[in-house]
Amino acid sequence: MDIYQHFRKEEQPFIDQVLSWLDQVEKTYQSKLTDFLNPREQKIVDMLTGTSMMDLRVLKHGGSINAERQRVIIAPEYEEVTEDAFQLTLLQGTYHTKFVSLTHRDVMGAFLSIGLKRQKLGDIIVENGLVQIITAQEMAPFVLTNLTEIKHTHTRLSEKPLSSAVAGSGDWVTSDHIVTSLRLDTVVTAIYRLSRKTAADMIAKGYVKVNYQVIDDRKFSVDAGDMISIRGKGRSRLVSFNGYTKKDKVSITAAILK
Repeated sequence: MDIYQHFRKEEQPFIDQVLSWLDQVEKTYQSKLTDFLNPREQKIVDMLTGTSMMDLRVLKHGGSINAERQRVIIAPEYEEVTEDAFQLTLLQGTYHTKFVSLTHRDVMGAFLSIGLKRQKLGDIIVENGLVQIITAQEMAPFVLTNLTEIKHTHTRLSEKPLSSAVAGSGDWVTSDHIVTSLRLDTVVTAIYRLSRKTAADMIAKGYVKVNYQVIDDRKFSVDAGDMISIRGKGRSRLVSFNGYTKKDKVSITAAILK
């Protein structure tokens, strides 16, 4: 059976990576800890682990209750896994909301500007003068030393226990929709209540991301679990594909972050 037929072409390199992880765990009987994965990547790990010949568990932890980006441990069924095994560190700083306005993008940009990869960064919380960053434990000393400025504002981060992590707003509002297909422009039109033309224009201009990747093809097919974001209009996700109606239209459930 060609395992790739169940996934998108652009996902093949990640699929190969996951298959190598599974092979490693099966051969060594030792667990594998990944970098931070986005929700779609986590779903792929779940699906591929189900094809393994060995009894394996997939465990996830992102440092807070509503964490989207999480580190994953693939482990033999019998192996005990503790929270410490995920090697997560919470870094926290503050800023004066009266003098500066920081966004998620500002903090991520500062993180990437010091030479680190996105895969080493978990969720970012920026609210009410507080900045929290979940990062891979092995990167924490480097971040503390080198991330001293965000948006031209001096920043001093310090390590805090994971129990101090802010869960984030996490205010997802779900709704059901009937669409003609799972094309990106069709789904975006329904979820964000846009005209078909506006949705197509935003996609063509590179304003739309699916699973954190810019998608400029309006015919791109989305799937359950996909995270969608539009510049200036926020994030949403396709919760589930509920089947077809009698008129061969598609029933979906989506959630949008308010």
